[in-house]
Formats: sequence, structure tokens, C-alpha cells
Amino acid sequence: MAFAVRRAGEQDMPAIMELLKQVNRVHHDGRPDLFKLSTKYTEDELRKILENDDTPVFVADEDGHILGHGFCVMQRPENTRLLNEILTLYIDDICVDETARRRHVGRKICEHIVNYARERGCHNVTLNVWNCNPGAIKFYENLGFKPYKIGMETLL
Repeated sequence: MAFAVRRAGEQDMPAIMELLKQVNRVHHDGRPDLFKLSTKYTEDELRKILENDDTPVFVADEDGHILGHGFCVMQRPENTRLLNEILTLYIDDICVDETARRRHVGRKICEHIVNYARERGCHNVTLNVWNCNPGAIKFYENLGFKPYKIGMETLL
């Protein structure tokens, strides 16, 4: 069966909430000192995100079954004395359902997001990936993403 990537709607909320639990589990398992077992958004917050054109969410849909999602945020620099006024599409979150992995769902979602950004005149697409998730790092590198800044810490 083939799947299509499309803009998410309110009808997709239950599946998206389940995917948010899966992605949180990956982060919690990797950094339990930082991540609680919860979801990133409440249903009300998710509904507002879905209604906002500056926060598009895309889903991979296979005959009504949601295989994955991609949350995005349109961004412009806040301090334009230092930074050029470019439009960036930030990928806030990509998750593929555990049962749909190895089917190129994440790749198709990411390619859709990049094309969406290009169509809207964005300068770039950015994202953050946690160091405790080497599979995701490799995934994004295979799609042509390169580090543009590195966050560092020291635990106390």
C-alpha cells in the first residue's frame, strides 16, 4: 500500500497524540534527567497548532491510518542587527510510528517538508536532534542535513 504526506487536520489528533507519546519515550529513555514521560502538547495546544499557518503539521496517511508526523514552525530572526532577515522552516518534531519504520515514511515526510519550505521561499530548513539519538542523527545526515551549531553542557 502507498501512503501520502498531507497537511494534518483535527481528525488526525488522536493518532498524532499517540505518536507524541512514542517520540517522548525515545527522549525520556535517552535523557531521563531532562525528559518526563508525557506528551509535548495537550490536545488544546495541538488543536491551536493545527489551526496556525505558521506551525504546519504534516502526516503520512495510508488509507486513514497515520504512519508518522512532522511538526514545523516558520521562523524569522529576532535580532536583525546581527542576523539577516531570512525565513526558516524549523522542524520541531518528526516521528514515525514504531509499526511503520523502515518503510521510508520519515524520508517522505522530511522531503515533503523541504519542498513545502522551498515553495514558501524559505532560505533553509533547520532542526535540533539530541545526541542521545544516534539513529536520528544518521537519518538526517543521510538526507543531507549538516550541523550548523552545536549545543553543549556540563552536568553538575
